[in-house]
Amino acid sequence: MTNPLIPPIIEIAAPVAQSLNLEVVGAVFQTNKNPPVLRLDVRNLINKDTSLDDCEKMSRALEEALDATDIIEGSYVLEISSPGISRQLSSDREFISFKGFSVIVKTYAPYQEKKEIKGRLQGRDEKAIYLNQKGRAIAIPRELVAKVQLDD
Repeated sequence: MTNPLIPPIIEIAAPVAQSLNLEVVGAVFQTNKNPPVLRLDVRNLINKDTSLDDCEKMSRALEEALDATDIIEGSYVLEISSPGISRQLSSDREFISFKGFSVIVKTYAPYQEKKEIKGRLQGRDEKAIYLNQKGRAIAIPRELVAKVQLDD
């Protein structure tokens, strides 16, 4: 279950990231650690490769913004990182952003005798995930899809 502080934290973090040409693509608040750890994954909107410098700038700017709001009580550790290339796609925005990228679709049950299908992402709707495999269009029913992740 997502920590209830995540949505307001993202509301604060998104404009901070945007001002740095970054995008927040994930957030986790691990309250079971002492001190708690707030981790945000950011992606560089210009060159898609998020650098250590990007993470440092975001960390400084977000720390200042969060401290000004007192949204998080007590001490915590702020971690800013890159989502990495083999990350799972989940939001509509990610499916739009990564159209044309190579992906791996893993299914719960075999689809066309396979449980792992590779191809270029064409999109998704409420019925299917659409891939292009060497010029051939494939529509994998959503109810079969366990996860979609970027291919290396």
